[in-house]
Amino acid sequence: MAYRSILLKLSGEALGQDGHGLHRPSIDQIAAQIAEVARGGVRIGVVVGGGNILRGRDVADTVSVRATADQMGMLATMINGLALMDGLERAGCEARLMSAVAAHQICEPFIRRRAMRHQQKGRVVVLAGGTGNPFFTTDTTAALRASELECDVLLKATKVDGVYDADPRKQPDAKRFERLTCREVIDRNLGVMDLTAITMCLDNKLPIVVFDVFRHGNLKRVVAGEVVGTTVLAG
Repeated sequence: MAYRSILLKLSGEALGQDGHGLHRPSIDQIAAQIAEVARGGVRIGVVVGGGNILRGRDVADTVSVRATADQMGMLATMINGLALMDGLERAGCEARLMSAVAAHQICEPFIRRRAMRHQQKGRVVVLAGGTGNPFFTTDTTAALRASELECDVLLKATKVDGVYDADPRKQPDAKRFERLTCREVIDRNLGVMDLTAITMCLDNKLPIVVFDVFRHGNLKRVVAGEVVGTTVLAG
């Protein structure tokens, strides 16, 4: 494998049907790919989003305090984390759910050394609760956890096969990039991840690979070093 330790950023929408709720076939498809890579000896952390259930900005008109809305979104990521952990166990892969938000009855608190110990034992660590703080996205959480867990790469799983110069769903002639740098992403405002996350990857020399997780086997191909999707170099 080209990478021995990875952080997979998984959106909540990837676990749902048409981006909503929880969809067992979608969960099982993703869990099977993760389990296959884990069996190859790769240390894996997975940061899950909560957009299929609730995003903080979705309740901005209902909840008057932004911090409260973001906390609701953090709880949504915990629900997704439980669903993914369950899917991984169905796939025969031992997993642990850790959260930056304390919920001792259902998950472990995120402690860096404990998380790395789980990984050394071959367990997939599912990371929920964001950073535990409002005003930070799960993209930033992924960059933070990847740096903390000394990962070789941050893998952003999406529904498209890389980064384009325009929305390929709206512009059929949009160009897909094979390689970019973090500075190019910032200068071109390509929206790969939020600015805080990109800057953190740049500062910590952490490469990013953006790829289509719904094409079966893509995760293994990326980890093996094949050219899949778009690689964003920390330069």
